[in-house]
This record gives sequence, C-alpha cells and structure tokens, in this order.
Amino acid sequence: MAQARASRPAGDGRSWFRSSPGLWLAVGVAVVASIVGRTFPIVGAPVTGIVIGLTLATIIKPGALLRPGIAVASTTILQASVVVLGSQLTLIQVVRVGLGALPVMLGTLSVALVAAYWIGRWLGVNGNLRTLIGVGPGICGASAIAAVTPVIGAVGVDVAYAISTIFLFNVSSVLAFPIIGHLLGMSQHAFGLFAGTAVNDMSPVVATATTYGHAATSYAIVVKLTRTLLIIPISLALAALTPRLERRAALPGSTGQNNKSGTHTVASRPRIRIGRLVPPFLIGFLIVAAANTIGLIPGGLHPTLSQMSIFLITVALSAVGLSTDLAGLRRAGRRPLILGAALWIVVSLTSLGLQHLTGTL
Repeated sequence: MAQARASRPAGDGRSWFRSSPGLWLAVGVAVVASIVGRTFPIVGAPVTGIVIGLTLATIIKPGALLRPGIAVASTTILQASVVVLGSQLTLIQVVRVGLGALPVMLGTLSVALVAAYWIGRWLGVNGNLRTLIGVGPGICGASAIAAVTPVIGAVGVDVAYAISTIFLFNVSSVLAFPIIGHLLGMSQHAFGLFAGTAVNDMSPVVATATTYGHAATSYAIVVKLTRTLLIIPISLALAALTPRLERRAALPGSTGQNNKSGTHTVASRPRIRIGRLVPPFLIGFLIVAAANTIGLIPGGLHPTLSQMSIFLITVALSAVGLSTDLAGLRRAGRRPLILGAALWIVVSLTSLGLQHLTGTL
C-alpha cells in the first residue's frame, strides 16, 4: 500500500511528461495559426490550425511520443474552450436559442437516421455501421458514435470506419460551409443554426462558425450543445430496439451479421446510465453561463475570455488536424465513405430547407 501511494506522484509526473510533447506541438501550431489568422481574417486561426495540423500529420505522422498530448489537446482543451464560451451568453439566450432551433434539429436527426438506413442498405453497408454513421451526422459525430457503440454492441472495426468517415466530412464542412453561407447571404444567426445542425462534431462546428463571425459561433455552440442532448433519447431507443433485432437475427436461416459468434445477447448488454451520456463540459458550459447571467463575470472580462476561447479552440483544432488518420480513411473503403458523403449532403440540404420553411434562413 505504501509503495503504491509513493509511486503515484511519479506516475502522475510521467503521465504529464508523456502528454507534454504533443500538447506543446499543438500549442505551437496554434500560435502560428493565430498569426496567420490575424493576417488573413477571412480564413481565421481555427481553420488555419486544422490545415497546418493536417499537413504536418501527412509529413511527420505523429508517433507514440506525440499522440497522448495531441489527444489531450483535441479533447480536454476543446471542452475547456466550450466552457469558457459560456461566459459570453446568459441562460435566457441559451434557452431561447435551443428552443428556436429544435424543429431544425429534430428534422435533420430524423432525416439522417432514415437516410442512413435506406442508403446504407442499398450500398450493402452492415447494420451496425449504418447506425453509427447515421447517428454521427444526426447528433454529434464521434461523441454519439462512442455513446451508441456499447448500446448496439458494435465491433471495433465498425467504430473505426464510422469515425474515419465522420472526420473526413467534418473537415469538408469547415472548408465548404462558410463559402456556402456567404454565397447565400446568411445572417450570423442563420449560419450559426446551419453549422450547429449540419456539422458533425463540436470542434468543426466551432471552427466553421468562428470563420463566419463571433455571433455565429455563440449561436452554433448553443445549438450544438442542445443537439448533443439528443444522445439520451436515441441511446434509450436503440437499447430497447437492439435486443429485438438480435433475437430476429438469431432465428434459424437468419443472415444477420451481428450474431454469428452468439456473443451479443440481451443478458450481456451493459445497462444504460443516462448520467454518463451527458458530456461534463455541457454542464460546465451551463454553470459558466449561469454565472454570467447573475453578473458574477465582470463585463470587462468578456473580450479577454472571448480571445482565450478562440485560442483554445485553435489549439484543439490544430490537434484534430495532427491526429488525422489518413490510413484509416483508406481502410474504410468506398461504401462507408459514399454513405457518409450522402448523409453529409442530405443533412446539409435538410438543414437549409427547414430553415427556409421556418423562416430562420
């Protein structure tokens, strides 16, 4: 026991040492991206960071020394940036934006799931992979895939293919959506709603909206965080539906792919804990927004906190670029990529169409 306690500080130190090289690389890329972003404001620091990161990942292919720190930067730093952004909003604004965006969010989610099922069947993509690729664009990208994986009992290769596919179209959104927004003459709020409902993960949502403007960023983040909460009902629905599909696949003569080994049984499936489906940074965002609502955050700090959040976002997106697995995209094959491309286009058009119908475009 004494030895275990004595070894903990050293272990913590080693853990920090392992993380620091990749983390400092992401920070260095972010500093360069920030300088470029000030020189070319139309591009912005976050987009520059992801492009530089992608370029470096192609050239140096970060190994075991850099990967831990890059992972910290792309997850923990990103979550911290979202929490800091809560200082720019009040709870009244959060509730108003979330409720106003609900029709578009529910519409894009429904279309994503239905399109994933039918287009995926037509392409011959297996059921679990269809589901994972469907919830990615429909809810919140890799976070939704991670939450749904144990619910449906997806295998690791399907998860890897789904995340690789989602990532490719995250990058496409960051590069293409601001151009689309300017061509359509979208307002800051309209573009924020578009980015928040049509881009997959939080990091590209922030990158896409930051390029368009500060108001678009705040709006997009609230929409995205509200959309993230849809993980809960979707996970519960899949938890109820999956055992029935497995029993049907286990019948004699079934061609179901998920039960060949007989391991995916109802009894072995983990119990869903709703608390674990809610990202902690969402709670942190709401706490900071509540503090701002009651005046605990001085107005004079808002510009500084805004700049801090943008730099943290740039660090996170630089790390996302550095962590790009180009080999994984190649291994995924054409069919999952075609399905991902189809869903990206369908969800984007659905978001724009619903905004037009609801008068928010």
